[in-house]
Amino acid sequence: MAQNMPAYKGELINLYADSAKSNRLKASAQSLPSWDLSLRQQSVIELLMSGALSPLRGFMGQADYQAVLDKGQLADSSLWPLPITLDVSEKCAEGLSAGSQLVLRDLEGVVIAILTVDEIWRPELGVEARAIYGADSSSHPGMAALLDYSHPVYLSGAIQGLETPAHHSFKRLRYSPRELRQQFSKLTWGNVIAMHSTRPIHRAEYKMVMQAALDNDANVMLHPLVAEGEQYHSRVRCYQEVLKYFPEQTTLLALLPLAERHAGLREQILHAIIRQNYGCTHMIVWDQYATFDTQSTIDAALAEAVVAELDIKLVRYELPVYVEARGEYVSPAKLQAGDVAVTLDSDEFYRRLDRDLEVPEWFSFPEVVDEVRSSYPPLARRGLTLFFTGLSGSGKSTIANAVLAKLLEIGGRHVTLLDGDVVRTHLSSELGFSKEHRNINIRRIGYVASEITKNGGIAICAPIAPYKSLRREVCDMVSEYGTFVEIHVATSLEVCEARDRKGLYALARAGKIKEFTGISDPYEEPESPEIRIDTNGISIEEAAQQVFHYLRKERLTA
Repeated sequence: MAQNMPAYKGELINLYADSAKSNRLKASAQSLPSWDLSLRQQSVIELLMSGALSPLRGFMGQADYQAVLDKGQLADSSLWPLPITLDVSEKCAEGLSAGSQLVLRDLEGVVIAILTVDEIWRPELGVEARAIYGADSSSHPGMAALLDYSHPVYLSGAIQGLETPAHHSFKRLRYSPRELRQQFSKLTWGNVIAMHSTRPIHRAEYKMVMQAALDNDANVMLHPLVAEGEQYHSRVRCYQEVLKYFPEQTTLLALLPLAERHAGLREQILHAIIRQNYGCTHMIVWDQYATFDTQSTIDAALAEAVVAELDIKLVRYELPVYVEARGEYVSPAKLQAGDVAVTLDSDEFYRRLDRDLEVPEWFSFPEVVDEVRSSYPPLARRGLTLFFTGLSGSGKSTIANAVLAKLLEIGGRHVTLLDGDVVRTHLSSELGFSKEHRNINIRRIGYVASEITKNGGIAICAPIAPYKSLRREVCDMVSEYGTFVEIHVATSLEVCEARDRKGLYALARAGKIKEFTGISDPYEEPESPEIRIDTNGISIEEAAQQVFHYLRKERLTA
């Protein structure tokens, strides 16, 4: 590629303390309050410290936060599309005030930064969600994540970086913005076009990137998002296989530690700013990332601001389609009369993997298909969680045991029952029955189920799990590794109370058990479970058969 334009050289903000100051801060950290960062928070602070989120020097205060929501810019009117905030619990916020220092630790407890608190406030998350996603709908993945998983208190302030979060895999693919700029300079690359991705790259994406590089006289940086969980390992191996198909010395693969936010144009602009900070001159914008685009009223104004303020050029491309008669990929705009375009979207690709069907050779590279198949086996061999939920006495445990017996009878897969009472005895014996403790118990069950699912087994869970948000959280944990099936045992309160085999309802009615589900604490019924079982007038065997009918229909078992 020709080298006729220097890579962007804007100022990078370095938030890391020098070695002497870092040692002093680490020594003082032992006496300071601390906060354990989630994976999402850890990825954001890593980008802050490295300068990838320049010009930010820490987490936003209220003025910047509100300006971003209202106008897609900071309080000083400079372009910025999405809030960069630190959310913490009420307990963490207790005792903090302006000027307080808070130690930020990674998942292993290592001190990675210290925040000097500027402001403490409690945002209206619904307002934030509507400003970003443009609709009051919890079905939007970004909105659901914000409303369900954000803590109620926001802290703003500058951070001092002490330690880069540890990454034990693909270390040589993890570059800071400064390191990538140096690499581009060393390679004498001028134009550098960034390819953003959250999925494997198949032949159509490859053709699109090659065309974009040719059109813009640029070298290529494949810059996929890798932030949460372990599933990205297979995807990175897919990128490594695709890299072999690019011309030598023209393409570089680097990993971006950031979680997807599904925020449409706002998110595309944030990615453009980040790629600009990494030294890229161009970024491909393509239709895959319009799936969850927003209807924000400021999108048009933001688009104009991008053109005016960014030093990186956004180039839009459509995925080419395959014309079988010609044996080649063609841009949709260049289809000729009589051309029959063949496509295979992501849903169809994974449907074929689910059912162990052939994937056409024209669609992807054989190495990529093999790699995806190894981490995404057919449904009947994939990990699975059956999550029974319902009132105490509804019959969850009895039905779960009947399903367990049938699965063991069929054989072929490891099956584990995580019954609510048994888990309480062996995993959560120190917990009480407050809402906080019940949530902890459900999270523990979800974590164990996700580990079983990740390793190809079947987890059968039978807790009460009265709260929708916690059930969704467990679903997200499990779905990263396999299939989650929610089963609502919809026995009425009257029937459950009439059974009352353990005498719990009588004790709750007498006020001797506080916060008892269905009596003094609500049960939030699932709105659309995969299976709903009404136990009135049916046997346990018939209830279990309903579960098996669903599993066979969905090809989840042999």
